[in-house]
Formats: sequence, C-alpha cells, structure tokens
Amino acid sequence: MASAVRKPDEQITEEEYFALEKQTDTRHEFIDGYVYAMVGGSFNHGTLIGNIAGEIRNHLKGKPCRVFSEGTKVKVPNTQLGDSRYFYPDVVVDCSIEKADGQMLTTPVLVVEVLSASTHKYDETTKFQIYASIPTLQEYILVEQSSVKIEVQRRRTHWSIEKYFLGDSITFESIGLTIAVEELYDRVDNEEMTEWLLQKAREAEEAAKAAASDGE
Repeated sequence: MASAVRKPDEQITEEEYFALEKQTDTRHEFIDGYVYAMVGGSFNHGTLIGNIAGEIRNHLKGKPCRVFSEGTKVKVPNTQLGDSRYFYPDVVVDCSIEKADGQMLTTPVLVVEVLSASTHKYDETTKFQIYASIPTLQEYILVEQSSVKIEVQRRRTHWSIEKYFLGDSITFESIGLTIAVEELYDRVDNEEMTEWLLQKAREAEEAAKAAASDGE
C-alpha cells in the first residue's frame, strides 16, 4: 500500500467517513473510527502494482473473477463494534462481484499489499488480522519494494508465512496462477534486481562465447 497518514486522534462515525471521502480526491482507510489518508507511492510501488495486476488480469480473461488495483474499496464488517472497516488494497481479486456493496467489494479471495517503510508493520499485523476475518479470503500477499521478497499467507495453511525470492516461482492458489518472481519485479529498480539482471547478462554473454567457440 502507499503510505498511510493518521488523521487527528478524534474518532469519527462511518457517516462522517463517507462524507470526508466525498469532499476530497484523497483516498482514506477507516478502522474502528480512525481515518488514515493514503498518500502517493514510489515508482517501484506503482510498477509492482501494475505488474501484479497485469499478470492477474491476463490470467483471468474469460473467467468470472476480476482484479482491481488501488482505487477499489473493500468493506470488512466489524461484528464487535457494529460498524465496518474500509480499505483500499493495492491489488484485490473478487469472484463474486454481483455481491458487492455498492462500489465496494465484500468477498475478495486474494489481497496484495506492496509494502513501504511507513506501512510495513501496519500491513503485517493490523490489516492482516482484519482481512483474515473475511470468510472468502484465501490468500494475503505482502510484496517488498526495496528488496525482492514476497510473503504469502494462506487460509489453507492456517495463515503460515511462505517466502519467495528471485529464482522462485510463486503460485496464487486462489486463482490458479503460477509465475516467476522476477516477472513480478520486471522494471523495478532496487539493488537485488540490478545485480540479478547483471548476472543474467554475464551468463548470456558467456553462453554466447561458448557457443561461438564450439562452432569454430
């Protein structure tokens, strides 16, 4: 997710939250009466969202599930307090759009958040706990942008953490998509990707030299 900026500590109602959303172009998440403004992300953040959403979108062509990114709100009922929480996931897949509440999704099967320094702990703890309460959710995925690491938590494995790195392939089980980690990080500018691409270029050059030598 992009950076979340906490509004003043005064709690507000759901009605006040929706009024705030209508008054500004800034997106806000709403948790237990508190509002968090969603400020812009980095180039890497945007690139990762585009890569992930694009790969999923291509995979889902002709299928009932649909993928949304950044601007689509997810509603999570709060049975204890009687209100709801509202989030803007970086990428979300829902297979029951007809059950959406207005313009809000309520039955996601897959949620992806791209981490930033300011939201890392928030996404790993508070957000995960709330998302995991959604009965339809099958996978929760956290993606690093300053390094190459993807963490996957699945309902099937009781939300245990699986980690994936360069050289690995990752399967989004909820939608049946398997893809190489390096494909999801295409054009992402960080130290690990730079070294990975340099190493692949060196290997390709050595292979070309070897092939030329064999042909002599």
